[in-house]
Amino acid sequence: MTTTLDLLSPAEPATFTFDDVAIRLHPDDDVAIAKVSLAAGTTLLGLADEPSLRLRQLIPSGHKFAIREVATGRPIRRYGQVIGFAHGDIRIGDHVHVHNCGVAEFERDYAFGADVRPVALVPQAQRRQFMGYRRADGRIGTRNYIAVIGTVNCSAHVVRQIARAFTPDVLADFPNVDGVIAIAHGSGCAVRVGGEDYVLLQRTLAGIAAHPNVGGYLLVGLGCEVNQIGELVENYHLAARETPTVKRANIAIAQTHRLAPPSLAIQDAGGVRRTIEAGVDMVRALLPVVNQYVREPAPISELTVALQCGGSDGWSGVTANPVLGMASDEIVRQGGSVVLAETPEVYGAEHLLTRRAISREVGEKLIGKIRWWERHAAQHGVEIDNNPSHGNKVGGLTTIYEKSLGAVAKAGTTPLVDVLEYAEPVTRKGFSFMDTPGYDPVSVTGQVAGGCNLVVFTTGRGSCFGFKPAPSIKVVTNSATYRRLEEDMDINAGKVLEGVPMQDVANELLEYMIAVASGRPSKSEAQGIGEEEFQPWNLGGVL
Repeated sequence: MTTTLDLLSPAEPATFTFDDVAIRLHPDDDVAIAKVSLAAGTTLLGLADEPSLRLRQLIPSGHKFAIREVATGRPIRRYGQVIGFAHGDIRIGDHVHVHNCGVAEFERDYAFGADVRPVALVPQAQRRQFMGYRRADGRIGTRNYIAVIGTVNCSAHVVRQIARAFTPDVLADFPNVDGVIAIAHGSGCAVRVGGEDYVLLQRTLAGIAAHPNVGGYLLVGLGCEVNQIGELVENYHLAARETPTVKRANIAIAQTHRLAPPSLAIQDAGGVRRTIEAGVDMVRALLPVVNQYVREPAPISELTVALQCGGSDGWSGVTANPVLGMASDEIVRQGGSVVLAETPEVYGAEHLLTRRAISREVGEKLIGKIRWWERHAAQHGVEIDNNPSHGNKVGGLTTIYEKSLGAVAKAGTTPLVDVLEYAEPVTRKGFSFMDTPGYDPVSVTGQVAGGCNLVVFTTGRGSCFGFKPAPSIKVVTNSATYRRLEEDMDINAGKVLEGVPMQDVANELLEYMIAVASGRPSKSEAQGIGEEEFQPWNLGGVL
């Protein structure tokens, strides 16, 4: 569909009504955002502060221009919040970006709990439902996978080969099994037993083994690695997943698996080839057991949704992220859970989260994570403001403060009930925060290991991210990217810029989330994306 915005061209200066081609997000803002690229010399009419405003430089779509003068060193505001400080006098009509805006220390008012508002929960009898897989512990999966989990990088090839043996043709007789996936990674040795990296890796692998989207699993190691299978099983009380009514022919298999999860060590099994053959046999034995799970109605209070963004642009905090925030609020209202993450990408906006903390303890735990990241960045000789990527900046984002203020919108408005360690199980209903890096694969790995059974991922530049075993839904910020990458994008939030009410797009997203949770493949799933993205957080303590 061609819109008025599509017909506008930055080739020559022209005169436009401000609201037709730009957005001011808050009365206190010093900047506005161009809906389309606007040529130098363009005149904008109808802004209350400046009835006639002339642009002094080309303003690309999604970028900022000054609607107030800002003196050198003074704060610059967007969303009514500080996004940076002027690196020189900024005049009305100037392009505001990395050449004249940067970060500096400033005080944030954490005001613990000041903005907490009670959530009006939907009565249980009225809650929306999806079709999911009920596990023995009562949790509900949105998918039913068998996972072949490597405990060390030395077994990565083997787990991949075992999983690849189970082609669609092989799985055709097991319609309730969504697939056999390889969980491979680059760690598991050269770390200290009990050290931070050891704990992070074990907690992550255990979280995948126990995940509600995993109906059965096989552990595969080398044999001599630091991350021993037996210690992983003992430390996290792992056992093979109990199944629903087991057919008599499978009783021996099921009972054996309940005692301990199936596992293999390459050195004990006689080498790579024999381990692959044995692993294929063990997964083949699991298939009829896992296939006994069938989808059944469940309330969407059983959804635990990972909130993510990647390839963000200047529209992320205007369209896709607030749209996801509205859907997040509805999930919480329905009794479900949402999990925000990426601690370096809430930096500069953390005060908006502490104001929603249900207690001072929860708020201070979040601030403790922020301080850890400040020390961590300093130890490695980097600045947290290095976070905005090349693509983020091309798309109009200037500082980490600006990026963070847009990113927190994914979490809506409900109270912050918990702050979790990386890959720590999500146990509280409502909105939680998980401490993770900003790098998407590492961050989502932690969220899914913590129990998230659905991922919603906003993007402006066009991320192709997917993740198994949890399906990933893409919400794109602008229509141009949606049209260019329609095979990869699930929801177009760019319609908000064209006049579609944001609540309508949020409703569309919620319906799509329920459909995907019930088995509809997301765009990334349909293309088979999602195994390479498993990346546990490695702090770097390699010996």
